[in-house]
Amino acid sequence: MNELLQDLNWRGLLYQQTDAEGMEKLLNEQKVSLYVGVDPTADSMHIGHIVPLLTLRRFQKAGHTPILLVGGATGTVGDPSGRSEERQLQTMEQVEANVRGLKAQMERLFDFSSDAENGAVLVNNNDWAGQMTLIDFLRDYGKLINVNYILNKDTVASRLDSGISFTEFAYTLIQGMDFNHLYDHHNVRIQVGGSDQWGNITTGLEMIRKTHDEHAKAYGITIPLVTKADGTKFGKTAGGAVWLDAKKTSPYEFYQFWVNTADADVVKYLKIFTFLTREEIEALAQTVETEAHLRKAQKALAEEMTRLIHGEEALATAQRITAALFSGDLKALSTAEMKEAFKDVPSTALAKEDINIVELLVQAGISPSKRQAREDVTNGAISVNGEKVQDLDYTIDAKDRLDDAFSIIRRGKKKYTMVQFN
Repeated sequence: MNELLQDLNWRGLLYQQTDAEGMEKLLNEQKVSLYVGVDPTADSMHIGHIVPLLTLRRFQKAGHTPILLVGGATGTVGDPSGRSEERQLQTMEQVEANVRGLKAQMERLFDFSSDAENGAVLVNNNDWAGQMTLIDFLRDYGKLINVNYILNKDTVASRLDSGISFTEFAYTLIQGMDFNHLYDHHNVRIQVGGSDQWGNITTGLEMIRKTHDEHAKAYGITIPLVTKADGTKFGKTAGGAVWLDAKKTSPYEFYQFWVNTADADVVKYLKIFTFLTREEIEALAQTVETEAHLRKAQKALAEEMTRLIHGEEALATAQRITAALFSGDLKALSTAEMKEAFKDVPSTALAKEDINIVELLVQAGISPSKRQAREDVTNGAISVNGEKVQDLDYTIDAKDRLDDAFSIIRRGKKKYTMVQFN
């Protein structure tokens, strides 16, 4: 088997192939262009979106050329894939803003160097589909695909009972048109997508077959759906999706998501998401078996992913916050890092005025009574912004208000509260 395909297979990244033998022959004979499409349904991708993109990046590392399609046109229509109801349509202005957000994130994942022979190319299907008239679409593409062919697609068939609009019914035609366009204008020979994109990929291949001679060859690959060992959905936390946008999911939260991966999943995720070698991953897999308590594999996964998505500086910040919280030494953190680290802990609001430590503990609900509050202080159980307080007469004032807005109070080893002063 082709070396690249062998690696993809070992990593568990090959689910379906339209013609495995033909594609391997193609990859053995020449460097090719291949593409992944992403619809701009939001202004950021989440980690569930990036597996096909990371797979495409592996092709680029092997010398092939990645074509990255942002669906400025398809994003206004809505893919029925994986949905039980119609997608809420977005305005063109929102779609364009989302496109800009996705482009910025793709530029972190790929080498777009203009002097590289296989530098990544970014395209927007609105550049060709958006200029097409309805009559041209129906005449040039609508005639190519039989309605029964579309009805047999799982994504469409699953919606027939609940209902599907013609807009989403026609989505597969537009994506098929994309593959055909990229075949003609960017020499694309392979489309890569998630397992839910199989029907759309094969529609594209059908269009290419019908609009070219018998020598035209194109192929499709899908990536399996990433799942957790316990069967629950991957990429979700109590707070929702894990986004690539640092404003939606901070680098610290992003790092923590990966470092908290279960032992049963970590080796699988190292294979799927990182560019570590087989030897490196197998060595980390051994540590899961022999010294799981050290969580070396999880730390490697968190480091690789945070560095890839957010960069070296953000990784260093995430690690610094993690170390400070583990040791309880909050003095090592900046005010901004404090705010990031504790934004999800219990919080309470008090008036912005000087207040005795015992009064604060009771008013903020940190200690249940004044008697308990006094015991907590004298026993050394209370810290303010990382500094232990044992003086019953201590006053919380401006010096303790970070950004003149909040203080972090710790009671015991692990119970943190953010007191916000208004």
